[in-house]
Amino acid sequence: MPTPLENWVEEVAGLTRPDRIEWCDGSAAEQNRLIEGMLRDGTLLPFNPKTYPNCYLHRSDPRDVARTEKVTFICTRNKEDAGPNNNWLSPEEGKEQVRPLFSGSMKGRTMYVVPYLMGPAESPFSRVGVEVTDSAYVAASMNVMTRMGRVALDRLGRSDDFVPGLHSLGDLDPERRYIMHFPEEKLIWSIGSGYGGNALLGKKCFALRIASWMARQQGWMAEHMLILGLEDPGGRVTYMAAAFPSACGKTNLAMMVSALEDEGYRVWTVGDDIAWMHPGPDGYLYAVNPEAGFFGVAPGTNERTNANVMSALHQNTIFTNVALTAHQEPWWEGLSDAPPEGMTDWKGNAWSPKNGPAAHPNSRYTVPARQSPSISPRWEDPAGVPISAFIFGGRRAKLEPLVYEALSWQHGVYSGATLASETTAAATGAVGVLRRDPMAMLPFCGYNMADYFGYWLQMGKRLTHPPHIFHVNWFRRDDDGKFLWPGFGENVRVLKWMLDRIDGTAEAQETPIGFVPTAQSLTLDGLKISREQVEGLLRVDAGDWTAELDGVKEFFAKFGDRLPRELQEEVEQAAKRLHHASVASR
Repeated sequence: MPTPLENWVEEVAGLTRPDRIEWCDGSAAEQNRLIEGMLRDGTLLPFNPKTYPNCYLHRSDPRDVARTEKVTFICTRNKEDAGPNNNWLSPEEGKEQVRPLFSGSMKGRTMYVVPYLMGPAESPFSRVGVEVTDSAYVAASMNVMTRMGRVALDRLGRSDDFVPGLHSLGDLDPERRYIMHFPEEKLIWSIGSGYGGNALLGKKCFALRIASWMARQQGWMAEHMLILGLEDPGGRVTYMAAAFPSACGKTNLAMMVSALEDEGYRVWTVGDDIAWMHPGPDGYLYAVNPEAGFFGVAPGTNERTNANVMSALHQNTIFTNVALTAHQEPWWEGLSDAPPEGMTDWKGNAWSPKNGPAAHPNSRYTVPARQSPSISPRWEDPAGVPISAFIFGGRRAKLEPLVYEALSWQHGVYSGATLASETTAAATGAVGVLRRDPMAMLPFCGYNMADYFGYWLQMGKRLTHPPHIFHVNWFRRDDDGKFLWPGFGENVRVLKWMLDRIDGTAEAQETPIGFVPTAQSLTLDGLKISREQVEGLLRVDAGDWTAELDGVKEFFAKFGDRLPRELQEEVEQAAKRLHHASVASR
């Protein structure tokens, strides 16, 4: 008797009508076959086998280079359940609109059935997904990003407890591109895009949009967060999870080479993008990284910004939309001070500076996590790692100090809910515009964000040891537009202050926005930074923050009466604290 999975695959094949069906087993031999086929048809190009063994270049359609949020939908029976943070269609409308695009879409193509496991193989927190796709690039990338094949089928057995995802390249026409989520059915449909964020369905589609819906129903959390461990000189490791909008330094922080390593402070990588967290019996939140690889932004990545990932990238990596040097090696802006001569750009044309960037600003690498020298010994711990701190952060040139600690869990949820950052090239649209991105989840929350805020507030009450909540801003600038903080490996100095706050040993000054370090409580030895820079980094301007409240109120108003009362209280309390601070400073 067919299994529920076999029945679903047969149904999908009847709709899409592929020439052949290939069930993926996740083996190295299969991965090699996929790559060899793509080398033959030009989907992949090989890099120099001496310097980049088993590394390949994929060039995507120039119209298909980033997440396309305007055609990403949450399809729920009740529109309010999707919320103003999502594009909405009813399940019936969504299927009626998109099903015709799938009809016969795989004719002349191979349909790959990709069973995959999100999370460590032995973890009770891991879950099975199955992606059906007509893209060998997607199948090979899923082999890197997930535990794919036999391990997932063994976990699933004859059960129907899996997240089905149907993907087809279609004709790659942006006008016929849709990324559809049906959370009440745990179903994903994606057509018309081969870009990772739209096509690797285990990533944002399952691990965040569908999983956030599942997590609220089942009592856990699915968050757009890195997971790192900070080891102190005594060998103790404290785990932290951090949320930043895409291309704002999450991967660099997760794999940071500590500037205080000689003093015994080392950073271990558990995950760089997504955290699934469950309350433990001891009252802590325990986090697992559901992914097996890193899908990172290439531009700006180099030996100074992220030496660990640079080491990892030299083998078994699929690069997308980077430039190709005359020595058949990858290159992107920021990799070296001067671009090498004789390059081919990301579109396959001879490059010159007048033609724009050599690599696309959102060019990517897909690399196994195990290859990073910073990978934590506990990155596949079935029980997860206990989280002692949450960190929120974005790009703000003037407003926010280097770091502050929330006054309480409720205030911490407010600080995450009001997170704002300048936009980047990771999503289509304008770059450099201030965008509110609560918990860095605005594009990824699979339900009404007002309910999401309420769930965060409830979670704090369930935990006897809730994480401390901090907010950081590595991107503050002086009046001349220069960054005040060096960032990268020096960010460990801020993490050390957080660790000391968790331990109750670091000084802080209470301000209207939270606890800000005193200059003396930050470890700045060996760092070339002036007193004026430190003061600029830690300054809290009551007038600027009062003006910020107008934007917060406008954003919260979108959620109407569904917004939790506690967040409205935080707005009122913030206004009072800022008023008192303004009066006191006169």
